[in-house]
Amino acid sequence: MPIHNATFVISSPDVAQCPQSTLPEYAFIGRSNVGKSSLINMLCHNPRLAKTSQKPGKTLLINHFAIDSIHRFTDSSVHQQWHLVDLPGYGFAQTSQRQRDLLRKMIERYCLLRGQLTNLFVLVDCRLEPQKIDLEFMNWLGENEVPFSIVFTKADKVGKGRLSENIDCYKRSLLQTWEELPPIFITSAETGLGRDELINYIEEINNQITQ
Repeated sequence: MPIHNATFVISSPDVAQCPQSTLPEYAFIGRSNVGKSSLINMLCHNPRLAKTSQKPGKTLLINHFAIDSIHRFTDSSVHQQWHLVDLPGYGFAQTSQRQRDLLRKMIERYCLLRGQLTNLFVLVDCRLEPQKIDLEFMNWLGENEVPFSIVFTKADKVGKGRLSENIDCYKRSLLQTWEELPPIFITSAETGLGRDELINYIEEINNQITQ
């Protein structure tokens, strides 16, 4: 389902200030240099929607974007509305410990208290071996029954063989503590890889909600 329109709504310092809305929310999070803003812009076909920077860790607030998805058929159309949420990145070492603690609490409060949160997309750099901070965060999500999916980013930066090896390594690490893996997506903000799969996944969940 193509995204017809994506508009910025509000930046909030805490879940209590997030929009009063019944729309389902799909949030994106990851380590602060994982390419989150670029991926969001690719999904929405808008290179200026989420602010990108050469310096990681620029997202310090909970950013809401209103999304209109329209799929036109010959004699009808399907219209869906939802919120895309850009969450602060975690694990950025060049901020103070106090700032990291505040961001951690902000993220945890959003994940645990935001009833509209429908799915959290956890972004992982496919070029790297499993990172402790990512695995710990995913385990925390599982323990708290927060629905999430894994999105491997920057797939254009490695060869297919290396990509497959790295993802298999991640799966093995997760299966040490998980009985079943969450949904997994492979993406590239540069080539558009994975865009249709992510949007279709969101569409499927929205359809289930409205049934």
